[in-house]
Amino acid sequence: MDVQVDAINIKKVFNRRVIFENISFSLSQRQTLAVTGRNGAGKSTLVKIVSNVLTPTGGRVTISCPTIIVANPHLALLGLVSPYLTLYDEFSAQENLRFALAIRGLQSDDQFINVLLKRVSLHTRGDDIVRTYSSGMKQRLKYAFALVHHPPILILDEPMANLDSDGIRIVREIMIEHREHGILMVASNNLSDIDRFDILVDLDAVN
Repeated sequence: MDVQVDAINIKKVFNRRVIFENISFSLSQRQTLAVTGRNGAGKSTLVKIVSNVLTPTGGRVTISCPTIIVANPHLALLGLVSPYLTLYDEFSAQENLRFALAIRGLQSDDQFINVLLKRVSLHTRGDDIVRTYSSGMKQRLKYAFALVHHPPILILDEPMANLDSDGIRIVREIMIEHREHGILMVASNNLSDIDRFDILVDLDAVN
């Protein structure tokens, strides 16, 4: 799948304060982008702009894939994991993943859902209501939620947040697997979260 992400002169202003400006990069298959910077530098803001959650004040982000024509490329081609995303606490893990498929117009696949839950070590708790989960379990479920539609682009904001050593191991494995065939974007103030990247955007250097 030939997918491409292009950010051109991205600028964001909040309350007349420039968060960042002149951010440009191009990502293609099997490339990884690391976004780093101190707390408050705008890492999550940039992630939200690339994910089409926020609109930039200036510039633009385009996501393209010539082999797939869809009305909403962000929804179809992108998976996002972030501490500020919320799950449906009154649903089970399996119900959350079925909903993730439904909003994309995809058919529910219980066998794949169970495989995915096993991938994030939640297969024994798939029928449990999510509000009974620990913060680390919820974070791992977010990875399953992001991966349920096989997105070629995976965006991770503070990927190791709320995770114990087993959770960190699982996430590192997911990152390594994904960059072998897709595009990986990781935002963190700790570059040790990323063992390899092709492009670095240091928001401390541009602010």
